[in-house]
Amino acid sequence: MEINGLPLHALAVHAAVVLAPLAALLAVAYAVVPRWRDWLRWPVVALAVPAAVAVWVAHLSGEALVEANQYGGPLLELVETHEERAEVFRLAVLAFAVVAVLAAALHRRGGAVRWVLAALLAVTAVATLVYAVLTGDAGAQIAWYGTTG
Repeated sequence: MEINGLPLHALAVHAAVVLAPLAALLAVAYAVVPRWRDWLRWPVVALAVPAAVAVWVAHLSGEALVEANQYGGPLLELVETHEERAEVFRLAVLAFAVVAVLAAALHRRGGAVRWVLAALLAVTAVATLVYAVLTGDAGAQIAWYGTTG
């Protein structure tokens, strides 16, 4: 699918690589600074859920892009690396979004529930951040393959 001549994948990727890391950084702040939790819980959800949607759209449009193009040789290896990393990123951001919603919904709970949710949020946020970078790097290597600098 294309929008104004651009593959949907290129557009969805930009949403994913902006929203997911931003949500992840706010979630880490939520987890490590307890006095900020009241203020950060809804912005984290407001970014994490659209980030998960953007990553899934990027995944589906990426599959369509690969089917529409024939990749071979070293470029095929780069595409496979990107796909492998994207699969983990997709699962990480989905888990992150679910935990973000749970943490916001159960925000008033105290004790162990609150700390476990904050810890899960931090772990899934870090995984999201790491795989956003790794997946984005692999995708950039495909996009810039063959260019000289």
